[in-house]
Amino acid sequence: MPSQDMDSLVITSILTYLFMIGSFLLGVVLIAHILLQKHSPSGTIAWLLMIVLAPYVGVPLYLLFGGRKLRRWAEKKRRLGLDTTMAIAPEQACISDRILRSYGIPGAQDGHRLTLCTTAQQRFAALEQLINGAKQSIHISTFIFRPDQAGQLIIDKLAAKAAAGVSVRVLMDGVGSLHTRPRHVRKIIDAGGKVAWFMPVLHRPFRGRSNLRNHRKIYIADYKTVIGGGANIGAEYISPAQMSEQWQDLAFVLEGPTVRHWEEVFCRDWEFTSGETPSLPPEETRRTEAMGQAVVQFVPSGPDMEGDALYDAILSMIYAAKERFWVATPYFVPDEPLCQALMLAARRGVDVRILLPRRSNHPLPDIVRGNWLRQIQGAGGLILFYTAGMMHAKVLLMDDKAAVLGSANMDIRSLYFNYESAMFVYSRDEILQTARWLEQLAAHCQCGIGRAGLARSLAEGVVRLAAPLL
Repeated sequence: MPSQDMDSLVITSILTYLFMIGSFLLGVVLIAHILLQKHSPSGTIAWLLMIVLAPYVGVPLYLLFGGRKLRRWAEKKRRLGLDTTMAIAPEQACISDRILRSYGIPGAQDGHRLTLCTTAQQRFAALEQLINGAKQSIHISTFIFRPDQAGQLIIDKLAAKAAAGVSVRVLMDGVGSLHTRPRHVRKIIDAGGKVAWFMPVLHRPFRGRSNLRNHRKIYIADYKTVIGGGANIGAEYISPAQMSEQWQDLAFVLEGPTVRHWEEVFCRDWEFTSGETPSLPPEETRRTEAMGQAVVQFVPSGPDMEGDALYDAILSMIYAAKERFWVATPYFVPDEPLCQALMLAARRGVDVRILLPRRSNHPLPDIVRGNWLRQIQGAGGLILFYTAGMMHAKVLLMDDKAAVLGSANMDIRSLYFNYESAMFVYSRDEILQTARWLEQLAAHCQCGIGRAGLARSLAEGVVRLAAPLL
């Protein structure tokens, strides 16, 4: 064999050997990292099997998607330090309020005006009014900002406000708004507004993980009024006129003392994304006077919060429910503790209802949900499939004591990975109004989930194994 070929063979062998050693060491490090992470047991097992049995697939996927609360990276994003001094008395607090306070979440406050927006036209009108009435600042954070007909109308209004001297900042998620490019929002930028994408898909190595998405919906004007809920900006969510493809969704307009917490969360997200720290007026000037009788509590969740406060509060509410626990969510991918809690609630006589779209816009969650839904139905729960289109609202209801409205779906991704924003409502009138809306949705639902055939059962079983990785 020629010496040149021999040298090449030796070099190749050495490189192969070094690659194998490096891969082994990387695998050991990743396995140790997985075991130290606060994944659910099923999530831990799924990642371990993926890395051990298919390392060439599992290792890159974990490097890209695997982390939850990555300390070094998350510490670059300032922890939220929200004012906790204005809460109602502890003896008046609901069980979820007490649990959330133990995580440093500000307690529930009264003095709010809360308006539900149940149609796309109401949501568009509310956002239009918010923008048109702004005199100092408009801050918008959304997962999706579509440059479609409805989105373009909002872009035009934001550009006009920026040109008039109002401080306009628009923050959209790098994955949710992947197809929204700078050219689509050039009007806002040219008029003096600022636009940023939260953790773009193509980011600097170790800047963060692609599975940690900003799913919050926060639209604020002048530090006094906020629109929250589940609606993004796009024709399926908001529209000035009725359209055939509009989704069923829920947003709300909130005025009152808690708005400043929403503003502070937006500012921390903006600071992390853009490097700019928005200057806020002194807090005493942002303390809004009492506007109404609604009692609410703002609950942010995600890698910038200690622990899993939202998840733990929801789990506690299920166990505390005595009369009813209703869930409306577009995607139902719970973990075992949540599913077990819902089953036990149904078995002890609680009215457990799960309301979902008959067919959502994501097929994998539609497949994986079946096994859990059949278990809950078997325990006495009621499964309701909305048949009049896509249902995108995210609502929880516990007895007449608490309702949860916000951006979080009832799935592992929202409850463990994403940056989310939720509002817990404790005032009876607003809770009953939410319940009436859910009952209106139920009138357009098909009740019950049928038995699965062999092929469906196999598909559900396979996808369920991967559910912790979704």
